[in-house]
Amino acid sequence: MVRFLVGAGIGYVLGAKAGRGRYEQILRAYRRITDHPAVQGAAGIARAKVEELRR
Repeated sequence: MVRFLVGAGIGYVLGAKAGRGRYEQILRAYRRITDHPAVQGAAGIARAKVEELRR
């Protein structure tokens, strides 16, 4: 969740400086990366490891 907020904040700042079109481009790239199956799989593994460490 923190990563998402940081990424969204960075995208917002860069977008505000570069204009709406660039902001949309950055947002699309971010979503394409985060929706990629390999990234989703790695995120699931990381979540499982964190949960394992919490116990």
